[in-house]
Amino acid sequence: MRSILVGFVAATMLLAGGAQAYPGMEKQDKTQVQSSVDLISVLPKPFPIEAVPFKDSKGGAVDFSQYKGKVIMVNMWATWCPPCVRELPAISRFSAKIGSDDFEVLPVSIDLEGNKQVEPFLKSLGMEDFNTYYDKEQKLGQVFPLDTIPATFILNREGELIAFVRTFVDWDDDKAVTLIKGFLAQTAEAEQVSDQAE
Repeated sequence: MRSILVGFVAATMLLAGGAQAYPGMEKQDKTQVQSSVDLISVLPKPFPIEAVPFKDSKGGAVDFSQYKGKVIMVNMWATWCPPCVRELPAISRFSAKIGSDDFEVLPVSIDLEGNKQVEPFLKSLGMEDFNTYYDKEQKLGQVFPLDTIPATFILNREGELIAFVRTFVDWDDDKAVTLIKGFLAQTAEAEQVSDQAE
């Protein structure tokens, strides 16, 4: 599964070189990139993701199946990554900006020492209330390419990948709010159609 997703990511990167990576996906015109949000790649169709376990702040096992019915934004970060740290304040505000119980932000640290390393670091930033998850063994690397962070992966209500970005994004940008609200509306509509079909 990981090799397929890595192939997806690599193919998407070819867009910058003029290749059409997926049917229905238009080549990204760099002259049209006006903000970091424009760098987010939206897949032409959802891609299934395995429910790989990671840890919450208390050491409990968590996986994406627990969030079925919600759109989730998985942000992979580490204390040693300056662009990741730059994202954190906006990440911490983002859920409130979306204002929906059907949306969840899951920041996931890949620091090798887990919360022993991360909690003091967050406290030094004045962000001791920031709720992060942990994947010090990088098990999520089975489904997401983690060679570059920050990296953000957006999953629909069925736990399928629908968009990703592998660079810094200004999540305070209104475009980010518009994008996520669009995903919420799309997935809600798809869910309604599915229910009617049943």
